[in-house]
Amino acid sequence: MTTASPRQIALAFSIAIAAIGLSASPGHAFSSEAREMCTGDAMRLCSDEIPNVARIAACMHREKAQLSAGCRAVMDREASGRRNKRAAVED
Repeated sequence: MTTASPRQIALAFSIAIAAIGLSASPGHAFSSEAREMCTGDAMRLCSDEIPNVARIAACMHREKAQLSAGCRAVMDREASGRRNKRAAVED
């Protein structure tokens, strides 16, 4: 097993934050607010999944009830925005 560098960890969490939520799309860029609000939660709840981005994202989704209020609010708001954009395109 190899040890991930701090830079790899930060990159993995950044990508995972972007992928969180049922409606996350591969091209969706993460917000700096989501990164700021959720990195601590990702480290606390999902550090065993590093450096696998897909597993980090799945862990964050699975542990949603354990997320800090700030992280959960940002994730919910961004997921809602993605759903609204998709609905507008489909109409």
